Parts: sequence; structure tokens; C-alpha cells
Amino acid sequence: MAALQDLELDDKEYVEFLRKLISVSEKVQNAPGLGLIPQENLVSDFVLEELKPFTGTELSVERVEFVAGRGNVIIKYAPTSAAKDKTLAFVGSHMDVVPANPEGWERDPFTLTVEGDKLYGRGTTDCLGHVALMTLLFRELAKHKVQTKTQVVCVLIASEENSEIEGVGVETLMESGKIDFLKNGPVFWVDCSDSQPCIGTAGAITWTLKATGKLFHSGLPNLGINGLELAMDAMAKIQEHFYKEFGPVDKEKEYNYSCPSTMKPTRIESSVNGLNQIPPWAKVAGDVRLSPFYDMKEMIAKMTAFVDDLNANITSLEGNRGPVSKYTLPDENRKGKLELVFDKSYYEGIACSLDSTGYKALHSAISDVLGEAKPFSISGSLPLVRDMQRGGFDMTLVGFGKSSVYHGDNEYCQLSDMKDAMKILALTIANVDAAEK
Repeated sequence: MAALQDLELDDKEYVEFLRKLISVSEKVQNAPGLGLIPQENLVSDFVLEELKPFTGTELSVERVEFVAGRGNVIIKYAPTSAAKDKTLAFVGSHMDVVPANPEGWERDPFTLTVEGDKLYGRGTTDCLGHVALMTLLFRELAKHKVQTKTQVVCVLIASEENSEIEGVGVETLMESGKIDFLKNGPVFWVDCSDSQPCIGTAGAITWTLKATGKLFHSGLPNLGINGLELAMDAMAKIQEHFYKEFGPVDKEKEYNYSCPSTMKPTRIESSVNGLNQIPPWAKVAGDVRLSPFYDMKEMIAKMTAFVDDLNANITSLEGNRGPVSKYTLPDENRKGKLELVFDKSYYEGIACSLDSTGYKALHSAISDVLGEAKPFSISGSLPLVRDMQRGGFDMTLVGFGKSSVYHGDNEYCQLSDMKDAMKILALTIANVDAAEK
């Protein structure tokens, strides 16, 4: 019988187990639009095989399928010392990966390549490296019959990288009530990076602004409505209003965000016309990254209403482009038109509780293992976590891969980081136990 503080990751065993997972990574690429539909059971087959010798009264493993071949896995370690009404859960390590184009890689993305401390392959950081880590953590708990005060649970999920096909992963586990019992304690979302607590993310939504004018000869611009100019003038006003309504807040500094909410154009297109013609329309597209201290639906409503006001007062945009550039043609009873459309699907940001027992336990564990904890927030987005928080789960975010290679070519994780991760997670469990009265 061993203590949590004694658990360590065996280098060779981790590498060889990860090698198995990476060997099927080509078949768990997730991009249905490209014809790539993952079969996550190919990964979980290895997980179930690895844990089978240790399953019994204390360790249970259940594969939960809502779509054939695409199961989620619930691993539960419940020694006799664990309270039946207390849980600690690791959720979010997923068994699908983003596509990899071998032409952009210096190594075979679907075969594990070991170069010193670096382990290369699609999924090493995101997120098969974490799947391997969690599997071996629970194997060690059961193998050494570690006594804990809480039930320790892991939920390996399907379909995290793409939401085109619904009803597969953690959102369906939530809807079914299958993981409601995890509300009895802290939940750690293990799909971040850089071995530090991620305490906040931003919401993300894309938008399109179309400006419609009137085509005419460029020698008579007074008889046309320039769609490009209208789009540019409108965009400037829209951004000005956005930053007035959704500007920086003090909480963002407390959470170590590197930047506040933003709304910016990232792409533009226009009508195909001659250089001697006034363009009749232009379309600007971009995104909003919204601080979790603002509400996404409120932002959509306010910005949509603002553009409605601009349409009703389109002349308010005139006067910046010379004496004849106008957005109304009174003699024709015609005026320019603006249409702002937000995508129906979006991610919401999350601000994790800094008073959570789970967060404090993780912060302390990282400090002990790495010498210092450096909580950070990102303006990037994570799926599902805000939905879980809203659903009553006490969320804390962490991960041990490399943010610099997320979704990139030549993805890798470092073996030393995963060895530290095993210690951090074991200490986190111990710290949560210690906090129990």
C-alpha cells in the first residue's frame, strides 16, 4: 500500500502506452466536413485493456456510448476509505484529435517519435498524451491500493475537437445525468497546457457585416453608393461602440488576462467589378473574443441593436470620404444598408472560482512540484467548460502539454512534464483529501 505522495510515472511504461494510442491517431481525426469521423473506441480499447487487470471492487471502468464506436469512458476509483458522497474528478481528456497533414510534418504524425525528452505525434499534447497520463494514474492508484477520502473519477471524452456531429460527448453525458454525481466535489478539466492553472478563458463568436450600396461609374461617384466605404465607416463605428460597452474590467487583471474583450475584422471581400466602378457591396467578417465577465447573449443583442440604429440613421456615417461620397440617394429614394449577422454557435468564456477547494489544491500541488504556481487566463476558448460550470460543476482547468504546438505541425509533449504531472495530480488528490473535514 502506497501513499499518494509516492506515486510516480514510469518513463518506459508511459512511452509505450502512448505509442499504442498514437498508432490509431489517424483513425480518430475529427473533421466530418473532410470525411474524417473518429472512432474513439480504438483509443479506449487500449485504456480498457490497460486497466483490466486492476478492475474490481475498488476500480471500475465503464464505456458509455451514445453513438456506436464513439464511446466515453468513466473510470472510478473508490477504495473503502472513500466517502460515498465525495468525489474528485478529472474530466476533458479527449480521445479524438485534429487532422494532421503529413506533408507539413518532419516526422510521421501517426507514429510516436521519441527524441530525448520530446515525444512527437498527433495528439501528444492535445490530448492523447493526457489520456495516457490519466490511464496510468488510475492504474497506479488501484495497483498500490492507495487510500483516499474521496472517490477519484476520470471521464475520458469523445468528440471534443468538432461539434458538427451532436450527441456524442460530454454534453450528452451531462444531459443524460450520467455524471451528475461529479457535482459532489471539484472537477479538473485536463485539456489545457503548460503545467499551470488556467483560471479563465474568453468566449468566441464569429460575425459578418455586409454593406450594400449601388454600382455606378467611378467618374460619377455622386450617383453611386460605395459599399467598401460604407463597410469601413460602419466598422469603425461598430468597434467604437463595442469598446464603449464591453471595455476592460478590473477582474481581467485579477485573472491575469493579457488582453480584454475584442471585436475585430479578420477578412474582407467585395463585389467583382472594374476599377472604374463603384463597388455595390462589401462584406467584412471577423470575431469577438469576450471576457467571461460579460454575457454573450447581451453582447449580441446590443451590437445588433446598434447596427439597426445605424441603418435608421445611415447619414450619420457620412462626411469622412470627401464631398460627394454619400450613403443616401434622395432623388432615387435609395440608401445604403448594413447587415450584421452573428454565428448561431459560439463558445462562452469561463472564470474559475479562485476560492474553490479544487483550485487551491491544484495551486498548492503545482507550487510544491514546480516551485511556483503561475495562474493564467487566455483569450482563446475552450468548448463545454462554461456549460459544465453553469450546470453546477466546480471547474478548474489544467493541462501538461505545450501551448506552442496545439493543433500545429510537429506536435509534441515532454516526458518530463508528464512525470511532473503525475506528481501534481497525486498531490492535488492528497490536498483535496486534507481539506475534507
